[in-house]
Amino acid sequence: MKLSNLGFDQWFEARAAQFLQEDGSVARVSAVDRGSYLIRNESGEVPAELAGKFSYQIEGPIDLPCVGDWVTVQYYDNDTAAIIYGVFPRKTFLRRKTAGANVDFQMIAANIDAAFIVQSCHFDFNPRRLDRYLVMAADGGVEPIVMLTKTDLITRDELEQKLANVRTATEARVLSLSSITGSGFDEFQQTLSPGRTYCLLGSSGVGKTTLINRLIGREAYDTKPVSGTGEGTHTTSRRQLIVLSQGAMLIDTPGMRELGLVGAGGGVNAGFVDLVGLSANCRYADCSHEHEPGCAVQAAVESGELSEDRYSSFIKLKKESDYYAMSYLDKRRKDRAFGRFIKSSKKQMKD
Repeated sequence: MKLSNLGFDQWFEARAAQFLQEDGSVARVSAVDRGSYLIRNESGEVPAELAGKFSYQIEGPIDLPCVGDWVTVQYYDNDTAAIIYGVFPRKTFLRRKTAGANVDFQMIAANIDAAFIVQSCHFDFNPRRLDRYLVMAADGGVEPIVMLTKTDLITRDELEQKLANVRTATEARVLSLSSITGSGFDEFQQTLSPGRTYCLLGSSGVGKTTLINRLIGREAYDTKPVSGTGEGTHTTSRRQLIVLSQGAMLIDTPGMRELGLVGAGGGVNAGFVDLVGLSANCRYADCSHEHEPGCAVQAAVESGELSEDRYSSFIKLKKESDYYAMSYLDKRRKDRAFGRFIKSSKKQMKD
Protein backbone atom coordinates (compact mmCIF):
# COMPACT_ATOMS: atom_id res chain seq x y z
CA MET A 1 0.00 0.00 0.00
CA LYS A 2 1.18 3.53 -0.84
CA LEU A 3 0.43 6.68 1.13
CA SER A 4 -1.60 7.88 -1.84
CA ASN A 5 -3.93 4.92 -1.26
CA LEU A 6 -4.54 6.33 2.22
CA GLY A 7 -5.43 9.77 0.85
CA PHE A 8 -2.03 11.51 0.82
CA ASP A 9 -2.62 13.53 -2.35
CA GLN A 10 -0.91 16.49 -4.02
CA TRP A 11 -2.46 18.93 -1.51
CA PHE A 12 -0.51 17.28 1.31
CA GLU A 13 2.59 16.59 -0.79
CA ALA A 14 2.90 20.33 -1.45
CA ARG A 15 3.09 20.94 2.32
CA ALA A 16 5.32 18.01 3.27
CA ALA A 17 8.67 19.77 2.90
CA GLN A 18 7.96 22.38 5.58
CA PHE A 19 6.73 19.83 8.13
CA LEU A 20 9.02 16.84 7.65
CA GLN A 21 12.20 16.58 9.70
CA GLU A 22 15.29 15.18 8.02
CA ASP A 23 14.78 11.66 9.36
CA GLY A 24 10.99 11.88 9.71
CA SER A 25 8.20 9.97 8.03
CA VAL A 26 4.55 10.59 7.23
CA ALA A 27 1.65 8.54 8.59
CA ARG A 28 -2.09 8.91 9.12
CA VAL A 29 -3.84 8.78 12.49
CA SER A 30 -6.22 5.81 12.42
CA ALA A 31 -7.44 5.80 16.04
CA VAL A 32 -7.38 7.98 19.15
CA ASP A 33 -8.29 6.58 22.55
CA ARG A 34 -7.74 8.55 25.80
CA GLY A 35 -4.51 10.15 24.64
CA SER A 36 -3.03 7.10 22.94
CA TYR A 37 -2.76 6.90 19.16
CA LEU A 38 -2.61 4.39 16.34
CA ILE A 39 -1.07 5.53 13.08
CA ARG A 40 -1.24 3.82 9.70
CA ASN A 41 1.56 3.79 7.14
CA GLU A 42 2.33 1.77 4.02
CA SER A 43 2.87 -1.40 6.05
CA GLY A 44 0.11 -1.30 8.65
CA GLU A 45 -0.78 0.19 12.02
CA VAL A 46 1.70 1.23 14.72
CA PRO A 47 1.07 2.60 18.25
CA ALA A 48 2.29 6.16 18.74
CA GLU A 49 2.66 8.86 21.38
CA LEU A 50 3.18 12.61 21.27
CA ALA A 51 6.68 14.06 21.46
CA GLY A 52 7.27 16.07 24.62
CA LYS A 53 8.10 19.28 22.75
CA PHE A 54 5.01 18.94 20.58
CA SER A 55 2.79 18.41 23.65
CA TYR A 56 4.24 21.55 25.24
CA GLN A 57 3.49 23.67 22.16
CA ILE A 58 -0.17 22.64 21.95
CA GLU A 59 -2.47 25.50 22.98
CA GLY A 60 -5.78 23.62 23.06
CA PRO A 61 -7.69 20.46 22.09
CA ILE A 62 -8.05 21.62 18.50
CA ASP A 63 -4.26 21.31 18.04
CA LEU A 64 -4.10 17.66 19.11
CA PRO A 65 -3.98 14.96 16.41
CA CYS A 66 -7.37 13.48 15.58
CA VAL A 67 -8.50 10.56 13.46
CA GLY A 68 -7.78 11.25 9.78
CA ASP A 69 -4.93 13.68 10.46
CA TRP A 70 -1.65 13.34 8.61
CA VAL A 71 1.28 13.55 11.03
CA THR A 72 5.07 13.59 10.97
CA VAL A 73 6.58 10.75 12.96
CA GLN A 74 9.79 9.01 13.88
CA TYR A 75 9.87 5.26 14.47
CA TYR A 76 11.78 3.26 17.07
CA ASP A 77 12.03 -0.35 18.33
CA ASN A 78 12.44 -1.66 14.79
CA ASP A 79 9.52 0.43 13.50
CA THR A 80 7.07 -1.14 15.97
CA ALA A 81 6.30 2.17 17.73
CA ALA A 82 6.40 5.86 16.83
CA ILE A 83 6.59 9.39 18.19
CA ILE A 84 4.40 12.11 16.67
CA TYR A 85 6.23 15.40 16.11
CA GLY A 86 3.66 17.46 14.23
CA VAL A 87 0.31 17.63 12.44
CA PHE A 88 -0.21 18.63 8.81
CA PRO A 89 -2.71 21.39 8.02
CA ARG A 90 -6.23 19.97 7.67
CA LYS A 91 -7.82 20.10 4.24
CA THR A 92 -11.27 19.48 5.73
CA PHE A 93 -12.52 18.71 9.22
CA LEU A 94 -15.48 17.86 11.43
CA ARG A 95 -15.61 19.56 14.80
CA ARG A 96 -18.06 20.61 17.49
CA LYS A 97 -18.14 22.46 20.77
CA THR A 98 -16.80 20.36 23.63
CA ALA A 99 -19.54 18.77 25.71
CA GLY A 100 -20.62 20.61 28.86
CA ALA A 101 -20.04 24.20 29.93
CA ASN A 102 -16.47 24.56 28.65
CA VAL A 103 -16.27 26.56 25.42
CA ASP A 104 -13.67 25.01 23.16
CA PHE A 105 -13.42 22.98 19.99
CA GLN A 106 -13.41 19.19 19.89
CA MET A 107 -12.12 17.65 16.69
CA ILE A 108 -14.19 14.71 15.44
CA ALA A 109 -12.17 13.79 12.35
CA ALA A 110 -9.99 15.43 9.72
CA ASN A 111 -9.36 15.24 5.99
CA ILE A 112 -12.77 13.78 5.22
CA ASP A 113 -14.11 13.74 1.66
CA ALA A 114 -17.73 13.04 2.58
CA ALA A 115 -19.74 12.51 5.76
CA PHE A 116 -22.69 10.13 5.94
CA ILE A 117 -25.17 11.78 8.31
CA VAL A 118 -27.05 8.75 9.62
CA GLN A 119 -30.55 8.98 11.08
CA SER A 120 -32.84 6.09 11.88
CA CYS A 121 -36.30 6.20 10.30
CA HIS A 122 -37.78 5.34 13.68
CA PHE A 123 -37.40 7.34 16.91
CA ASP A 124 -34.06 8.97 16.00
CA PHE A 125 -35.41 10.89 12.99
CA ASN A 126 -34.93 14.55 13.92
CA PRO A 127 -34.82 17.37 11.30
CA ARG A 128 -33.40 19.87 13.81
CA ARG A 129 -30.52 17.53 14.63
CA LEU A 130 -29.99 16.96 10.92
CA ASP A 131 -29.61 20.74 10.50
CA ARG A 132 -26.79 20.69 13.06
CA TYR A 133 -24.94 17.92 11.27
CA LEU A 134 -25.33 19.70 7.93
CA VAL A 135 -23.87 22.89 9.43
CA MET A 136 -21.01 20.90 10.99
CA ALA A 137 -20.15 19.41 7.58
CA ALA A 138 -20.41 22.77 5.78
CA ASP A 139 -18.26 24.47 8.44
CA GLY A 140 -15.41 22.04 7.75
CA GLY A 141 -15.76 21.87 3.96
CA VAL A 142 -17.01 18.28 4.00
CA GLU A 143 -19.57 16.97 1.51
CA PRO A 144 -22.69 15.75 3.36
CA ILE A 145 -24.65 12.64 2.36
CA VAL A 146 -27.82 11.99 4.35
CA MET A 147 -28.56 8.35 5.13
CA LEU A 148 -31.85 7.09 6.55
CA THR A 149 -31.49 3.65 8.12
CA LYS A 150 -33.92 1.02 9.45
CA THR A 151 -36.40 1.57 6.65
CA ASP A 152 -37.89 -1.83 7.51
CA LEU A 153 -39.43 -0.28 10.65
CA ILE A 154 -41.77 2.07 8.76
CA THR A 155 -44.15 1.92 5.79
CA ARG A 156 -43.23 3.00 2.29
CA ASP A 157 -45.47 6.07 2.57
CA GLU A 158 -43.79 7.07 5.85
CA LEU A 159 -40.37 6.69 4.22
CA GLU A 160 -41.39 8.88 1.27
CA GLN A 161 -42.56 11.57 3.69
CA LYS A 162 -39.27 11.50 5.59
CA LEU A 163 -37.29 11.66 2.34
CA ALA A 164 -39.37 14.67 1.28
CA ASN A 165 -38.66 16.37 4.64
CA VAL A 166 -34.93 15.84 4.21
CA ARG A 167 -34.93 17.17 0.65
CA THR A 168 -36.57 20.40 1.74
CA ALA A 169 -33.66 20.94 4.18
CA THR A 170 -30.70 20.12 1.95
CA GLU A 171 -29.54 19.66 -1.61
CA ALA A 172 -27.24 16.85 -0.45
CA ARG A 173 -27.59 13.34 -1.77
CA VAL A 174 -30.02 11.22 0.27
CA LEU A 175 -29.80 7.44 0.70
CA SER A 176 -32.16 5.06 2.48
CA LEU A 177 -31.45 1.49 3.48
CA SER A 178 -32.16 -1.39 5.82
CA SER A 179 -29.47 -3.64 7.25
CA ILE A 180 -32.17 -6.25 7.89
CA THR A 181 -33.56 -6.56 4.35
CA GLY A 182 -30.49 -5.27 2.52
CA SER A 183 -32.59 -2.74 0.63
CA GLY A 184 -30.49 0.24 -0.49
CA PHE A 185 -27.19 -1.29 0.63
CA ASP A 186 -25.82 -1.69 -2.91
CA GLU A 187 -26.38 2.00 -3.62
CA PHE A 188 -24.54 2.87 -0.39
CA GLN A 189 -21.64 0.61 -1.33
CA GLN A 190 -21.37 2.16 -4.78
CA THR A 191 -20.84 5.62 -3.29
CA LEU A 192 -17.53 4.51 -1.74
CA SER A 193 -14.53 5.22 -3.98
CA PRO A 194 -10.94 3.95 -3.49
CA GLY A 195 -8.57 6.44 -1.88
CA ARG A 196 -11.40 8.61 -0.51
CA THR A 197 -12.24 9.00 3.17
CA TYR A 198 -15.77 8.90 4.54
CA CYS A 199 -17.12 9.42 8.04
CA LEU A 200 -20.25 8.07 9.72
CA LEU A 201 -22.02 10.63 11.91
CA GLY A 202 -25.13 9.98 13.97
CA SER A 203 -26.65 9.24 17.32
CA SER A 204 -26.03 6.05 19.24
CA GLY A 205 -27.95 3.08 17.92
CA VAL A 206 -28.71 4.27 14.39
CA GLY A 207 -26.77 1.35 12.90
CA LYS A 208 -23.38 2.83 11.97
CA THR A 209 -21.31 -0.13 13.19
CA THR A 210 -23.75 -2.60 11.63
CA LEU A 211 -23.16 -0.89 8.27
CA ILE A 212 -19.39 -1.31 8.65
CA ASN A 213 -19.72 -4.98 9.54
CA ARG A 214 -21.88 -5.52 6.48
CA LEU A 215 -19.31 -3.75 4.28
CA ILE A 216 -16.51 -5.89 5.68
CA GLY A 217 -18.59 -9.05 5.37
CA ARG A 218 -18.19 -10.24 8.96
CA GLU A 219 -18.89 -9.17 12.54
CA ALA A 220 -15.55 -7.39 12.93
CA TYR A 221 -16.91 -4.78 15.36
CA ASP A 222 -19.22 -5.30 18.31
CA THR A 223 -22.87 -4.36 18.14
CA LYS A 224 -25.57 -4.77 20.76
CA PRO A 225 -29.05 -6.24 20.36
CA VAL A 226 -31.81 -3.81 19.46
CA SER A 227 -34.28 -2.75 22.13
CA GLY A 228 -37.92 -3.71 22.21
CA THR A 229 -38.74 -0.63 20.14
CA GLY A 230 -36.41 -1.71 17.34
CA GLU A 231 -33.77 0.88 18.20
CA GLY A 232 -30.11 0.01 18.73
CA THR A 233 -27.90 0.89 21.68
CA HIS A 234 -24.50 2.58 21.97
CA THR A 235 -21.51 0.37 21.12
CA THR A 236 -18.68 2.34 19.48
CA SER A 237 -16.41 3.88 22.10
CA ARG A 238 -13.68 5.49 19.98
CA ARG A 239 -13.16 7.06 16.58
CA GLN A 240 -11.25 4.85 14.18
CA LEU A 241 -10.33 4.79 10.51
CA ILE A 242 -10.99 1.52 8.70
CA VAL A 243 -9.53 0.67 5.29
CA LEU A 244 -12.10 -1.32 3.32
CA SER A 245 -11.19 -4.04 0.86
CA GLN A 246 -12.23 -1.90 -2.15
CA GLY A 247 -9.78 0.80 -1.05
CA ALA A 248 -12.17 3.36 0.48
CA MET A 249 -11.64 4.49 4.07
CA LEU A 250 -14.43 4.82 6.59
CA ILE A 251 -14.28 6.50 9.99
CA ASP A 252 -16.72 5.24 12.61
CA THR A 253 -17.58 7.60 15.46
CA PRO A 254 -19.36 7.19 18.79
CA GLY A 255 -22.85 8.64 18.98
CA MET A 256 -22.90 12.30 20.02
CA ARG A 257 -25.53 13.59 22.42
CA GLU A 258 -24.40 17.22 22.14
CA LEU A 259 -23.74 19.02 18.86
CA GLY A 260 -22.80 22.52 19.94
CA LEU A 261 -21.44 24.86 17.26
CA VAL A 262 -18.59 27.34 17.71
CA GLY A 263 -17.88 30.04 15.14
CA ALA A 264 -19.68 28.18 12.35
CA GLY A 265 -21.36 31.24 10.85
CA GLY A 266 -20.28 30.38 7.33
CA GLY A 267 -21.35 26.80 7.89
CA VAL A 268 -24.78 27.92 9.08
CA ASN A 269 -25.26 29.90 5.88
CA ALA A 270 -24.05 26.99 3.76
CA GLY A 271 -26.41 24.64 5.61
CA PHE A 272 -29.38 26.91 4.92
CA VAL A 273 -28.93 27.83 1.27
CA ASP A 274 -32.68 28.37 0.88
CA LEU A 275 -32.67 31.13 3.51
CA VAL A 276 -29.51 32.69 2.09
CA GLY A 277 -31.20 32.83 -1.30
CA LEU A 278 -34.22 34.58 0.19
CA SER A 279 -32.02 37.05 2.12
CA ALA A 280 -30.74 38.52 -1.16
CA ASN A 281 -34.09 40.29 -1.37
CA CYS A 282 -33.96 41.79 2.14
CA ARG A 283 -34.07 45.59 2.37
CA TYR A 284 -30.86 45.72 4.42
CA ALA A 285 -27.65 43.91 3.48
CA ASP A 286 -26.88 43.17 7.15
CA CYS A 287 -30.41 41.99 7.96
CA SER A 288 -30.57 39.68 10.99
CA HIS A 289 -33.92 38.30 9.75
CA GLU A 290 -35.56 38.96 13.09
CA HIS A 291 -36.89 42.51 13.53
CA GLU A 292 -35.97 44.57 10.48
CA PRO A 293 -38.65 45.88 8.11
CA GLY A 294 -38.45 44.61 4.56
CA CYS A 295 -37.00 41.22 5.57
CA ALA A 296 -37.60 38.74 2.76
CA VAL A 297 -36.97 35.77 5.06
CA GLN A 298 -39.67 36.81 7.54
CA ALA A 299 -42.02 37.50 4.63
CA ALA A 300 -41.42 33.96 3.34
CA VAL A 301 -42.33 32.56 6.77
CA GLU A 302 -45.53 34.64 6.89
CA SER A 303 -46.56 33.51 3.40
CA GLY A 304 -45.83 29.85 4.12
CA GLU A 305 -43.03 29.64 1.55
CA LEU A 306 -40.59 28.91 4.41
CA SER A 307 -41.59 26.75 7.37
CA GLU A 308 -41.55 28.23 10.85
CA ASP A 309 -39.48 25.26 12.09
CA ARG A 310 -36.77 25.79 9.49
CA TYR A 311 -36.64 29.51 10.19
CA SER A 312 -36.42 28.91 13.97
CA SER A 313 -33.65 26.34 13.48
CA PHE A 314 -31.61 28.83 11.42
CA ILE A 315 -31.96 31.65 13.95
CA LYS A 316 -31.13 29.35 16.87
CA LEU A 317 -27.99 27.90 15.24
CA LYS A 318 -26.79 31.33 14.09
CA LYS A 319 -27.13 32.81 17.58
CA GLU A 320 -25.53 29.79 19.24
CA SER A 321 -22.57 29.80 16.84
CA ASP A 322 -21.98 33.53 17.27
CA TYR A 323 -22.32 33.41 21.06
CA TYR A 324 -19.87 30.55 21.50
CA ALA A 325 -17.47 32.17 19.03
CA MET A 326 -17.29 35.28 21.22
CA SER A 327 -16.93 33.14 24.35
CA TYR A 328 -14.13 31.15 22.71
CA LEU A 329 -12.20 34.29 21.70
CA ASP A 330 -12.58 35.68 25.22
CA LYS A 331 -11.28 32.39 26.64
CA ARG A 332 -8.25 32.44 24.32
CA ARG A 333 -7.44 36.04 25.32
CA LYS A 334 -7.57 35.07 29.00
CA ASP A 335 -5.42 31.97 28.37
CA ARG A 336 -2.77 34.05 26.60
CA ALA A 337 -2.84 36.72 29.32
CA PHE A 338 -2.38 34.05 31.98
CA GLY A 339 0.47 32.52 30.00
CA ARG A 340 2.23 35.89 29.80
CA PHE A 341 1.73 36.33 33.55
CA ILE A 342 3.34 32.96 34.30
CA LYS A 343 6.33 33.72 32.06
CA SER A 344 6.76 37.15 33.65
CA SER A 345 6.59 35.64 37.16
CA LYS A 346 9.19 33.02 36.33
CA LYS A 347 11.50 35.69 34.93
CA GLN A 348 11.13 37.82 38.07
CA MET A 349 11.91 34.81 40.29
CA LYS A 350 15.11 34.19 38.33
CA ASP A 351 16.13 37.83 38.62
